[in-house]
Amino acid sequence: MKVLVTGGTGMVGSHFMNRYKQDGAEVYGIARNSASSRLAAVQDQSIIRCDIMERDALMKIFKEIKPDVVIHMAAQAFNGDSWNSEYVTHNTNYIGTLNVLYCARELDSDVKVLLACSSAEYGNITPEDCPLVEDRLLTPWTPYGVSKVGVEMLGRQYFLNFGLKTFLPRMFIHVGTGHPPATAIQNFARQLALIKKGVLEPEIHVGNLTSARDFIDVRDGVDAMRLVLEKGNPGEPVNICTGTAYKIQEILDMLVEISGTHAKVISDPALFRVADEPLLLGDNSKIKALGFVQKYTMYQTLEDVFSDWMDRI
Repeated sequence: MKVLVTGGTGMVGSHFMNRYKQDGAEVYGIARNSASSRLAAVQDQSIIRCDIMERDALMKIFKEIKPDVVIHMAAQAFNGDSWNSEYVTHNTNYIGTLNVLYCARELDSDVKVLLACSSAEYGNITPEDCPLVEDRLLTPWTPYGVSKVGVEMLGRQYFLNFGLKTFLPRMFIHVGTGHPPATAIQNFARQLALIKKGVLEPEIHVGNLTSARDFIDVRDGVDAMRLVLEKGNPGEPVNICTGTAYKIQEILDMLVEISGTHAKVISDPALFRVADEPLLLGDNSKIKALGFVQKYTMYQTLEDVFSDWMDRI
């Protein structure tokens, strides 16, 4: 089996590559020239340098490899950054996905395409709306969320119009090693590692600690999405989540305990978002029906993230 992963040097993409390699698949990753990976397990010879915005170059790769499975993870992937980079977010996520789907369709084969959809598509919700089910009306309220609704609708359109086997996992927040400090968990872990090593004063800057999120370990998330590819229905969205939410304050408390440090918590207005759902909790009945079993606890995931930052600093 041949597998092609866009965003192959990213956190989720690299985990997909490594898992498929372990299974003996022939795996290739696509990444821009400017992309780099902190995950040493990704082999450089597996990475093809190409920008998904360059459709002709992308088409050449598709025709040369003739993949059986395409995992599309390349994106502007940060919800919080999307207000300051609206054009890049929409262009990369929507047009980039359109290019991938077009190339897959042109293969004239039985290729499967998995698209990185997102829980941000649910948008303006209240705690009473949770847990979120897949057939709920989508009301995104961030540029990122809007772009991901577009990604999902493109995938559904290509399935309905052309019969392309597109799979639509709505990914809740994936957590793992090798990620940049662009999310609360990674930012907290990095600051605590710097404090632990005596580089920073014992002060940690935080944003909103009252919101709660359904976090999932990237290893569990990749397992769940592989189940979607193997047993799921094309054109149908599936939540990739645990069905449990943690307040950001709880996450911070666990990381402080794991780090063995003590730090003054400072609320930083720059770390607050324009829009921030008080609770984002998914219903994972669909993925559990496909056989998904969560392997990693939140505490185990945070232990690995903190240890990773201690190694990286």
